[in-house]
Amino acid sequence: MIRRLFSAILLVWALGFVWFAVDMRRPAGAENTDGIVVLTGGPGRIRRAIDVLAAGHARRMLVSGVDRRVTRDDLARFYHVQPAILARIDLGRSAVDTRSNALETRRWIAEHHYGSIRLVTTDWHMRRARFELRQVLSGVTVVPDAVRSEPDLVALLREYHKYLLRRAAALVGR
Repeated sequence: MIRRLFSAILLVWALGFVWFAVDMRRPAGAENTDGIVVLTGGPGRIRRAIDVLAAGHARRMLVSGVDRRVTRDDLARFYHVQPAILARIDLGRSAVDTRSNALETRRWIAEHHYGSIRLVTTDWHMRRARFELRQVLSGVTVVPDAVRSEPDLVALLREYHKYLLRRAAALVGR
């Protein structure tokens, strides 16, 4: 009986991982949103968000989880951001992980009274990032805009386990 139960749990875990790895989000289309939220931590994320902002698909952008040593001038220099675009970018410095990214995002959305955002993060990170946002937001449309990557098996397994742990923690109210 225990062996069957363990086998069933292992099968559900394995099928869940396959679903997680195969069903990664893709870049969004050209739809407009009130704001853009980009989570720091992966290559291509900030560049993608700046390009979408510059194309006029949102009014403002939040870069969530910015290191305290990074300045707006650093952002302008590194990403070659024009002053008019830079003026529409907010640097969020209170987030240190995906959960606190969601809290920082909630405050920013409330401050600007936005009803929709485009969430920019890496494809393998999108599922957990959207989950965290759903935990703290209500009545806000979130358009996923995933930056494509080629994660290795270890990175996918790590993120899958983080996702499962956050789902479990949410079930018990954490």
